[in-house]
This record gives sequence, structure tokens and C-alpha cells, in this order.
Amino acid sequence: MLRTPDTISTLRDVLTQCHTIAVVGLSPQWHRPSHFAAKYMQAHGYRVIPVNPLVAREGGQILGETAYASVTEASAALAAQGARIDMVDCFRKSEDIPPLAAEAIAVGAQCLWLQLGVFNEAAGAQAEAAGLRVIQNRCVKIEHARLFGGLGWMGVNTQVISSKRLRRLPY
Repeated sequence: MLRTPDTISTLRDVLTQCHTIAVVGLSPQWHRPSHFAAKYMQAHGYRVIPVNPLVAREGGQILGETAYASVTEASAALAAQGARIDMVDCFRKSEDIPPLAAEAIAVGAQCLWLQLGVFNEAAGAQAEAAGLRVIQNRCVKIEHARLFGGLGWMGVNTQVISSKRLRRLPY
């Protein structure tokens, strides 16, 4: 059983402290959940770093950011810019998580975030033992919207009538 408490205060702390997110499995296709979640986070002030080997091989970009083949490669490129990866957000199958957890540990990330339906207790325990917070079976976009007031972004009825969507949330 993982030790990171799955509480509102933990989720709020993680989302407040982690500003640079490496999204593993970020799709360039606008209708995919990974793309939608990353675009939402980017619109709310986070820097999203795509980790997608197929797009990286072609030297492509997703959401205006250069795609990288691995978390390690992305971390090295960010280090050259004087930045670092705070969170590794995984849109991959549960069995693909152990090497991603090892990379998150190696690059000094603060958090390993596993998206909805993704669990890996062994990889989570390894990451926690190295000092990372581990969040499993949660969507970063949903949690951010729930905790910081972004549920009205793209179609959730908040009972507030307005003709304008906020560009940035006041938090």
C-alpha cells in the first residue's frame, strides 16, 4: 500500500508545487484524453513537456513544445535551459510504469502521477522510497479543475451565467 495520502490537501500541494509536467504518452491528436488534459494544464499556467517517441523521432512538437523520446532526454534538454521536471504524468498502461518510475526518480521529479485506471504498487513504492509523491488512478486535469475552480472550462455546468471564459484562474 502506498504511503502518499490521497487527500485534497495532498493533491492541492502537488498541483501548487509542480509547475513543469512531463506528460508521457501525450498524443498530438486533439481528441485524445492526454492532449485535452495537457492543453488544459498549459492554459492554466503549467509548462507541459511532451514525451512521445514517435513524434520525437520526427523532430515534432505537441502544443508548441518540442517532443522528447524519454523523460531522461526531456530532463537533459530542460536542464540546459535552467529548468527541471517537477511531475511525470503517465498516460500509459499499468505494466509500462516501472521504467517510467525509475526515470522520474533519476531526474529528481517531485511527483509520479498515474492517470485514471493506471495502478502499479511496486513502481509506486519504489518512487515513494526515493522521496516522490505518488498519485494513482487520478486525472490531473479533473483534480485541478475540482480543486481550483476550473470545472466550467469546456462544458461543465457550474450554474454561473457568463459569456466569457476565464483565461487564467485567480489562484
